[in-house]
Amino acid sequence: MAGRLDGRVAIVTGAGFGIGRGIARRFAHEGAAVVVAEIDPRSGERTASEVNELGGQGLFVRTDVTERADVEAAVATTVERFGRLDVAVNNAWGGGTIKRLEHKSDDEMRHGVQLGYMAVFFVMQASFPHLKKTAGSIVTLCSLNGVNAHLYTAEYNGAKEAARALTRTAAREWARHGIRANVICPAAATEAYEAFRRVAPDNAAALLKQNPMGRMGDPENDIGSVALFLASDDSRYVTGNTLFVDGGSHLNGVQWDPELPEE
Repeated sequence: MAGRLDGRVAIVTGAGFGIGRGIARRFAHEGAAVVVAEIDPRSGERTASEVNELGGQGLFVRTDVTERADVEAAVATTVERFGRLDVAVNNAWGGGTIKRLEHKSDDEMRHGVQLGYMAVFFVMQASFPHLKKTAGSIVTLCSLNGVNAHLYTAEYNGAKEAARALTRTAAREWARHGIRANVICPAAATEAYEAFRRVAPDNAAALLKQNPMGRMGDPENDIGSVALFLASDDSRYVTGNTLFVDGGSHLNGVQWDPELPEE
């Protein structure tokens, strides 16, 4: 039985870990060639190997998405190796700080903008001429942190909401080329979530209690499956949307609230 992405080529940023890895694996199950654009060689090579084992074609390209030249090189390598580009998944994030807004530094805020917003811009521009040829798809991972203005993560919140607006703008401007652009706001059991659960177990338990489905999503089978829908022809008439793949968390305005000192 043919896979839904047979013959398709995707680039997934930050695919060494978490949701990016889950998406790469899900795409592999459906026959895609997946370029793992990841800054960490060990995790990037691991994901690329998994893609090959699961029936796809995996290629790791070390990529610092905050550098336009790296992004352009990753896209060029993708097209040179596989001859086309059908899907660009903007997922990469490299951590932020947990601080009250009044204590955030300029450098911390710039880091958020560069990694969470400018990197998405770089990927979109580099991918555009190739997605135009294939009537391709852009999938951007954003966050309930931005939508619900979660506490203490201002640089992440702002960058993710900016990336969401950018993706919707691409949907509007590039629809005439057949390019679709959509957003996923996930709630997933990633390495970052597990670290949060260890540091703030009570708050993590409260989050799950507020989640209507009572669990965090699986990066591959829950989040990855929606990314697959957006990457495939099943979503050929879907663009400019934000899909909350969060077990219904957005319905309750679920908030994380780690304890921080006043000063």
